[in-house]
Amino acid sequence: MYRNGELVDRDFPVSDVAHHLEDPSAVVWFDLCAPSPEEIGLLRDELGLHELAIEDAMAERQRPKVDRYPTHLFLSVYAVSYGEGHELRTCEVDAFVTKNALVTVRESEDYDLAGVVRRWDSAPTLASSGVGFLLHGLLDDVVDGHYSAAERLDDDIEALEDRIYQEKPHVGRKALQLRRALVQLRRVALPMREVLGSLAHREHDVVDDVMMPYYLDVKDHALFTAELTESMRELITNLREAEVAVQGNRLNSIMKKVTSWAAIIAVPTAISGYYGMNVPYPGFEQKWGFWVATLGIFGLSYYLYLMFKRRDWL
Repeated sequence: MYRNGELVDRDFPVSDVAHHLEDPSAVVWFDLCAPSPEEIGLLRDELGLHELAIEDAMAERQRPKVDRYPTHLFLSVYAVSYGEGHELRTCEVDAFVTKNALVTVRESEDYDLAGVVRRWDSAPTLASSGVGFLLHGLLDDVVDGHYSAAERLDDDIEALEDRIYQEKPHVGRKALQLRRALVQLRRVALPMREVLGSLAHREHDVVDDVMMPYYLDVKDHALFTAELTESMRELITNLREAEVAVQGNRLNSIMKKVTSWAAIIAVPTAISGYYGMNVPYPGFEQKWGFWVATLGIFGLSYYLYLMFKRRDWL
């Protein structure tokens, strides 16, 4: 709990929320992780939250959005983490925003709020802006997580692009994993532009003049992340096309070599086959016939080898 911009209490039970909010100078943040229906019901009774907002908070896989109700706002966003194996993990974070209270509801412990608390502690002079200050810390941490995941994903895509031109790339499975992670990231990051754009409008008093530049800064970060994911979308599409083109070039090179060696091998086969007939032929049972056949085999084979080598077929 903050009072007049200063932290005055913490770690109190949810049943004390209503008592603290009786003081108009107090601002309360309360966090619930994977709450039970009873805990959500207690918050509904204490803060008078709308039943549709409660239903959205209990439901899974909401689209990132901002809903406005007569007494509060409801936000649904997703924190992300990009780990090993090119796997993107998401955690839904819902927020109820009243005049002097912020309630966050996390889907699981996958999203740690330590980064949010650090943001609040690093800017105590802004705490006087109340709920707008608390909400900014949450959104800033979420959007920074999107941007960090996008950067790491971009690095992995570029590294995979370099592997295409190696001898044995085998990038098909990794490209599929990266594409799946990118689709997940775009699904939760792109709507953040609408969320922040809605909060930046003057339709409510959550964001005051002091916090407005900070919200616009977070919106710029969200826009930059969206642009980065758009460029990665084109890059990963071109990645598969480049792989197919490289494989086609390698196949053409292999076919040229195989064809060249087949032509060279055909020379001794043709000459020895001609001289192996059971009929008299020029040089039959003569030494010079043997040497003509032998020199023809080596001479023509060497000539074909030089010709194919000069044309870079071998």
